[in-house]
Amino acid sequence: MAMLTFERKYRVRGGTLVGGDLFDFWIGPFWIGFFGITTAFFTFIGVGLILMGASIQGTFNPWLINIPPPDLAYGLRLAPMREGGLWQAITVCAIGAFVSWALRQAEISRKLGMGYHVPIAYGVAVFAYITLVVFRPILMGAWGHGFPYGIWSHLDWVSNVGYQHLHFHYNPAHMLAVTFFFTTVLALSMHGGLVLSALNPPKGEPVKTAEHENTYFRDLIGYSIGTLGIHRLGLFLALSAGFWSAVCIIISGPFWTRGWPEWWGWWLNMPIWK
Repeated sequence: MAMLTFERKYRVRGGTLVGGDLFDFWIGPFWIGFFGITTAFFTFIGVGLILMGASIQGTFNPWLINIPPPDLAYGLRLAPMREGGLWQAITVCAIGAFVSWALRQAEISRKLGMGYHVPIAYGVAVFAYITLVVFRPILMGAWGHGFPYGIWSHLDWVSNVGYQHLHFHYNPAHMLAVTFFFTTVLALSMHGGLVLSALNPPKGEPVKTAEHENTYFRDLIGYSIGTLGIHRLGLFLALSAGFWSAVCIIISGPFWTRGWPEWWGWWLNMPIWK
């Protein structure tokens, strides 16, 4: 659909969850809405706090900026700004911005008369983030169990959590998450490659149709999920990856404190081996 045609369908009144016509306006091609304003507010404050943390640290190198959570001794209390309170404030802003963006997507879906699959899909990613910085720290009794904000420091945190549980890749939920991530890439790359092949035929040949695409996969693997089905499959795979990645970390610590290889002892203890 051409952009100008799409905008005529898009620029209609209604569908808002909060504020009604007061925030139902556009700036250029972008619809704002109440939650667009709250997204911008939380983003502006959050980025400002990150720059403040970088200034306190003494570096604006994006690789080296590190804003850590409070020390474990603070538990679930508010910490002084320079001792983890900055991390807490940034976390509040991040959650406010992410949730606001999801609700803005819901309003756009209502405006266009479509389903809520876009905000729901985005909500799974938000859920994974909140699991890391809210749910897991609460279950473990201290905000200090959240990950630090920074590129290298975040990678160090991931590595340290993995070593705390010996071989983290033995975590069964981690196995599921990685499998779904890779399968998402495989399925959608195959789909994208097929579409490009159909729409870019050799010189002199006509552009292929969906029936050609279905025939190709029927010949290749004996079954074609179809043009609508592949997008539904891609959505399912991607959401499953995000969901199980949240599960794999929230069970590591609050519900399983030993090395993950030990968890598989149940397999060796099955009666079939005796």
